[in-house]
Amino acid sequence: MPLNRNFGGRIAGRPAVAFLAFAGVIGAVLVGQGGLDTVVGCGMISDDYPSQTAKDWVTHADQVVIATPEREEETNRQDFKSGQYAYRTDRTVTFRTDNVLWTSPKRPERSVSKGFDMVAPGWQVYRESGTRIKRTASNAPRLETGHTYLLALRWTDDGWTVLGEGAAVPFDDGVGDQGEWCGRVLTKEDIARGERFSRKDDDSLEKAVLGQDANAAKRALDEAEGSGA
Repeated sequence: MPLNRNFGGRIAGRPAVAFLAFAGVIGAVLVGQGGLDTVVGCGMISDDYPSQTAKDWVTHADQVVIATPEREEETNRQDFKSGQYAYRTDRTVTFRTDNVLWTSPKRPERSVSKGFDMVAPGWQVYRESGTRIKRTASNAPRLETGHTYLLALRWTDDGWTVLGEGAAVPFDDGVGDQGEWCGRVLTKEDIARGERFSRKDDDSLEKAVLGQDANAAKRALDEAEGSGA
């Protein structure tokens, strides 16, 4: 299952979305379930599993990791006979696992400690010009090489995927909410400014690790697990 079909829509609750909307950069056109056809906006689709809170993560994930994409390959090409786009692709991204923060005691069979592959949004290519446009996932990172992420992973029939849009958090330089998001690079200050426009009752793990390191994520997961999640 392509990664971009697993990120759900909760635009009002994502501080980065609020920041980008305020900055006037949301305005792309929704393209099916593949997200948007440009990088300047993100769409709304439903999570396959609840993905917002630490409780969601320890309830539904198999592994929670900090990981870095090391390489990617274009896959699942779809050609179009007509229209402005000649074809679209996904990307199979190969991750290096930097740190395993949590493993489900219920589903420990598969390990990602040595790395893993996951399908992520790819490209759309204009027919006339050949220009390539990043396909983006709804409310979420594209998962690009050169960046690092905090991910709540679950094994499915189609391989590893994240629970939903709240289960992929930018984590460049070991700092929560800093790095690539929806094809753009944001600092923690960018996202902190967006907090002014997000819901006050947002109890997402992403918000909890804003500007924090891996220890903050680990504490949140351990607390959620200890509470009987």
